Order: sequence, then structure tokens, then C-alpha cells
Amino acid sequence: MLDLHRGRLSWRRLRVLIQHLPPESATMTALRNELSDEELAAQAAEGEPERARWSQQEQLLATVADAVRHLEYALICVNANKGAKRPDPPEPIRRPGAKPRKKTAKLTEGSANRLFDLIQGGAA
Repeated sequence: MLDLHRGRLSWRRLRVLIQHLPPESATMTALRNELSDEELAAQAAEGEPERARWSQQEQLLATVADAVRHLEYALICVNANKGAKRPDPPEPIRRPGAKPRKKTAKLTEGSANRLFDLIQGGAA
């Protein structure tokens, strides 16, 4: 702060330094702790983890969590009865720089009948 007062550090440089602190730093923790309940709720609702900065430790933890969820899914599928409905595969934890997977549309009974009619030469 003394460098800021003496003119050796600009306000812009100070802002950049603060913005690039790791999320677990004391300064970032203090900033998060000062948020009101409404601000926290808004950030939780609009949160985009893929746009945040993650440390290598967080990346590795997300990889381990994904592996455990995939193993659990495989175990359920292997031990399920042959005619039983299998659960959907687990979604990986959203990471910085990775967009969420797009959901594929499910074919409903009505749309299946409509598609069948169109294939059989029915009018559109």
C-alpha cells in the first residue's frame, strides 16, 4: 500500500493484482465473507464454474470426483437386472474453460408416432 501512496503502484495495477489472487487467498475469502445474503444467492443462481479460476488442486479433486461417480455408475449398471432401467450416466463437474454438455432430446410417444407417420408417407 505504501507503493500506491508513493506513486510506484497504480490503482489499475493494484486492481489487477487483487483480481488474480487465488480463490483460497485471505483477501478473496474476506471479500466473499462481506457479501450479503442476497448477493450470495444471486451469485449462486448465476454461477458459471467454467468461467472461474481453479487451482491445480481443485482440478485434480474434480477429476477424482468424476472418476468416483463414473465407477458408481458402472457398478450400478453391472449389478442391475437385465430388464431394469439404467440410470443416466453422471455429468462431469463443470470446469473452467469447458462448456456443459448439451442435453439430447428424448423421443416421446407422440413424436415417435408423428415420425412413423412421416416415414410411412403421411402428409406433413
